[in-house]
Amino acid sequence: MVNLKNKVVFITGASTGLGLELAKQLVKQGANTILTARNEEKLEKARVTTGISDSYLLDVRSEREIAEVVTKVIEKYGKIDYLINNAGFGIFKEVAEMEMDEVEELMDVNYFGVVRCTKAVLPYMLERNEGHIINIASVAGKIASAKAAAYSASKSAVIGFSNGLRAELKNSNVYVSVINPGPIDTPFFERADPTGNYVKNVNWFMLDPQKVAYQTIKIMKDKKTEINLPLLANIGIKLFYLFPETFDRVIGKHLNKK
Repeated sequence: MVNLKNKVVFITGASTGLGLELAKQLVKQGANTILTARNEEKLEKARVTTGISDSYLLDVRSEREIAEVVTKVIEKYGKIDYLINNAGFGIFKEVAEMEMDEVEELMDVNYFGVVRCTKAVLPYMLERNEGHIINIASVAGKIASAKAAAYSASKSAVIGFSNGLRAELKNSNVYVSVINPGPIDTPFFERADPTGNYVKNVNWFMLDPQKVAYQTIKIMKDKKTEINLPLLANIGIKLFYLFPETFDRVIGKHLNKK
């Protein structure tokens, strides 16, 4: 397994939630961790909390900002060993109630943000013939549910993009991995579910961000292609694809409680 000491790890959406937890654990393992986020106040708090000096304001919707920050990191370290595309958000609404700008923002951040950051970092990885891109998608990208059609589509796009990119890079030493977690106990739901109804209904199923971060770092070390969390999700995904009608009748009702 790979030793992460002195490796350069670039994390998007690192000011709160899973991104922040990843940063905390990576620092303990001696990695040169780069924090990026678009909220200045939250990013500053994350910098203080982790003790990480390398922090940059970054909106993954801006190709210019991404290029500028990536250039600064390359100038300082000469490389980026790991890119963790973690920035993302959710909006849980029925399609009929969503505004088009909400749908477009979901795709712009959750999917195109991944593409923009990947395209900015990938040339440097290919030049060294070394690197690892880890995309944080979601179980929702494999199993869609009510009030999450647009969110699920954005995460499904991330999974498809990752699989295609991996095929393109199969003859290189640049790896692509996807993390598909279920609901994580983070501030994600403050915007996605302001009523608190969904959180209340799936509280028993909520993942600990520390454990998700641990599993993500484990994949960084062993270069596994994909992981679905919790492990129970693997069974659900297989049932969904093999027996979609039965799954929807028996299990789907538990997912559609947003």
